[in-house]
Amino acid sequence: MEVAVVAKPVIKVAALCGSLRKGSFNRGLLRSAIQLCNDSINGIQIEYVDIAPLPMLNTDLEKDGTYPPVVEAFRQKILEADSVLFASPEYNYSVTAPLKNAIDWASRPPNVWADKAAAIVSAGGGFGGGRSQYHLRQIGVYLDLHFINKPEFFLNGRRLTDAETNEKLKGVLLALHSFTLRLQGKC
Repeated sequence: MEVAVVAKPVIKVAALCGSLRKGSFNRGLLRSAIQLCNDSINGIQIEYVDIAPLPMLNTDLEKDGTYPPVVEAFRQKILEADSVLFASPEYNYSVTAPLKNAIDWASRPPNVWADKAAAIVSAGGGFGGGRSQYHLRQIGVYLDLHFINKPEFFLNGRRLTDAETNEKLKGVLLALHSFTLRLQGKC
């Protein structure tokens, strides 16, 4: 008797880091997520999308319904992704200015965030970035961006690469995969 092997549908994930610092712990979380997917999670392809080159939002830069080339390229990456993984530190109880700027550029007409699944991970002091996650969820409501509810991931005072952190990160990625397919009507 033959056993049919059903391939897991592959989702494309755009990964954005709210910190521009090269040694950012949040960027480290994204590197860990990419490595986890390459090593042990089938069905997820993560692409890191750098937000550093984006100019500050200025509608004077919009010409005849188009955006500056770097903004157009960024918007296209978001549009082509099935879902988004945000790694967001907390600045003044909120998301960082670079991340908010990227969100704003991609929300300009037509809003390329709409109807995408998303997840948030964060590393930081105090509350581990939790307040930035809650604010990002509020922003997502207006953008029709749908965040997974659980598991939540806040990293405070732990190593980025220990076994417990990797298991928690893997749980977020698997939940994002499942939720993305559910939103797309593929499961």
